[in-house]
Amino acid sequence: MKIFVQQDLPPWLVLPFMFWLGACIGSFLNVCVYRIPLANTLWDQLKSIANRGSFCPRCKTPICWYDNVPIFGWLSLRGRCRACGLPISMRYPLIELLNALLFVLVYWLEVPFGFSQELSLSSAYADLGPQTIPGLGSLSPLMFLHLRVAFHLVLIEAMLVASLIDWDQMIIPDATTVPQTIFAVLASTCFGILHLVPAWHQDPHLLRDFRITLPESLHPWLTPEWSVPAWFTTSPHLHGLLVSVAGLVVGACLVAAVRMIGSRVLRREAMGEGDIFLMAMVGAFLGWQATVIAFFLAAFLASAAQIVTLSFKLDKEIPYGPYLSLGTLIVMLSWREVWEHFARRFFSLGPMLIPLTLMMFVMFPLLLFMMQGIKWLLGIPLHPPEPAGVWTAADQNQFVASENADRHQGRWPTNPDWPGDASGRGTMFVEQWKNPI
Repeated sequence: MKIFVQQDLPPWLVLPFMFWLGACIGSFLNVCVYRIPLANTLWDQLKSIANRGSFCPRCKTPICWYDNVPIFGWLSLRGRCRACGLPISMRYPLIELLNALLFVLVYWLEVPFGFSQELSLSSAYADLGPQTIPGLGSLSPLMFLHLRVAFHLVLIEAMLVASLIDWDQMIIPDATTVPQTIFAVLASTCFGILHLVPAWHQDPHLLRDFRITLPESLHPWLTPEWSVPAWFTTSPHLHGLLVSVAGLVVGACLVAAVRMIGSRVLRREAMGEGDIFLMAMVGAFLGWQATVIAFFLAAFLASAAQIVTLSFKLDKEIPYGPYLSLGTLIVMLSWREVWEHFARRFFSLGPMLIPLTLMMFVMFPLLLFMMQGIKWLLGIPLHPPEPAGVWTAADQNQFVASENADRHQGRWPTNPDWPGDASGRGTMFVEQWKNPI
């Protein structure tokens, strides 16, 4: 059955509003990117966002509201502080512009414009989506799309902040992932219609094809009478909780497993702990199917970026959060094509997904060992070299003091001898031990 969306507002009215809304929120994201890494604990990171208004880092002058207008405020100041003339990085208006364009893009792709457009034109559409399981009920299709757009925008904002911080400092603070993950679980449970596809789906016709190669004892598991459990429709809120929690667990466990295996084989940190929380957050928003696809797409994007930029080094660490976020964004905004042409048949295998998953985890370390073997054949060091030590001024002072522990070596001792000389050199106790009074 076709479902139609009644979007009466024209694009020339809606899209400029989304652009301005995205620019305003982008200004707030700049604050988050600057202040969150300054604190260590989750609570301190959250408090740092609202502890005071925006100000110049050099002269500490508060920024007036008319200078804090997104994009145009920076242009009116010509990129300098009004009080002291300190240059303001162009990064701030660029982030505001980027976020504004993301708002426009997400709305344009996920909400079809027109008086009577099919819901299937939405980029997040799937035949087994919420309009089918559990159904929209009394909620209009347009309201459903708006709820899901807002839901996805929260994820995009969190990923943008986490990616910018990871790009700058190679960390992903908890404040960029943990609160958003909790929000995703609660929102998915309360509404029950924000997911992309159900938590579980199996194609009976596809499963019957496996009966040819599997023992007869397993045949009852491959001929289910249902493709989606009935309680997904009768208990939408519980199903929403299941979708979110399953995505959270799969996203976190997938990254944690790759991190553990990669670190053991390569003898270096394969992925950071922040990446675990980032993919857990993605799974809580999008479900486990989209999370798995986004994870593998991110690996391809990271490899391609390193090759294109000619910066590929076997001992070089790269921030992986931006690639995870980019892969998630691509999957989310092209979900209709991804699900229809690729993911639908793969994720419809039902019980067969379990042996396939185990096979992938077995093949992954074998692939890493194969890469290590190729490096060995090419004469490339298998493991990154130990970092060279740095000779500091303190090391030099300690060396000199150790070489000349006796200040009186080569000259007559002075009398009276001020103890402060020996204390300042750090040799007071050595001299007292050698020359007891």
